[in-house]
Amino acid sequence: MNHGHTGGHPIAPRRVAFDWDETPLHWIPDEPTATHVINVLHLLLPAGERWFVKVFKEALPLVRDEELLKDVKGFMGQEATHSVQHAYVLGHLARQGLDTGPYTRHVDFLFDALLGDRPPLGLPVTAQEWLRFRLSLIAAIEQFTAVLGNWVLHADGLDRAGPDPVMLDLLRWHGAEEVEHRSVAFDMYEHCGGAEAGRYARRVLGMAFTAPMLFYLWGWGAAYLIRHDPQLAGRLRYSLREHNKAVDKGLLPSWRELGSAVPRYLRRSYHPSQEGSLRRAVEYLATSPAARSAAGAIGRAAIS
Repeated sequence: MNHGHTGGHPIAPRRVAFDWDETPLHWIPDEPTATHVINVLHLLLPAGERWFVKVFKEALPLVRDEELLKDVKGFMGQEATHSVQHAYVLGHLARQGLDTGPYTRHVDFLFDALLGDRPPLGLPVTAQEWLRFRLSLIAAIEQFTAVLGNWVLHADGLDRAGPDPVMLDLLRWHGAEEVEHRSVAFDMYEHCGGAEAGRYARRVLGMAFTAPMLFYLWGWGAAYLIRHDPQLAGRLRYSLREHNKAVDKGLLPSWRELGSAVPRYLRRSYHPSQEGSLRRAVEYLATSPAARSAAGAIGRAAIS
């Protein structure tokens, strides 16, 4: 098995600090659709990333490779940090009159009940097979987070739109870490996924389940946020026309960019180290205001 694809690059969680006090509800000025399509991240990620950590914890005893084990533990630390930071944003939205509870309860149900420790509905699947299936889902989801992470690091259209700098930093810090650890979930799946034929078939199944599920949850989430946004007061609906306008302005990734991630992932020879630019990610992480202010706080605590 070919491991250590992070190329000796250490994966470790960073401390970050974001101050949401000044962030407006529409953090991309006059672009409610783009704002809320991106805001769906805050709805899905807290529960999703907590779930990643839980499934990986269950699989840790299967890891027989020291390098991979180090990467997986770093990945778990990064994902736990992302989960916490996105959950703070939900609090910020609630303070501005946008309650996300009714939607996030559905997301919690998906991860806790349907994708929990045991197969749902008493499906006759062995514990080992259920764990492998969930690892294949995480690998497929991470394919999209790497593509989105790489997109947001290069999205000049967002800079031109004059967005809230704190939110842009959250998205880019998170996106950069997704690019940085883009191979870990895939390597973990390959390592724990059993013999080759079944492992590849399950990888295909994992993506066949993940891609439609993510698009469905995303569309539903965007529609939910726009419908419940107190500043829009029901004047706007989520529509593909508005979404595509935002894509044309470079405020959202194109359908092609998202869609092409799937056939790439299904190539037998595929490895996620081909996704995105690690150099760009690491450069951003060195300059991210949130990462630097937290590092400064740690430094000041050490001095005082």
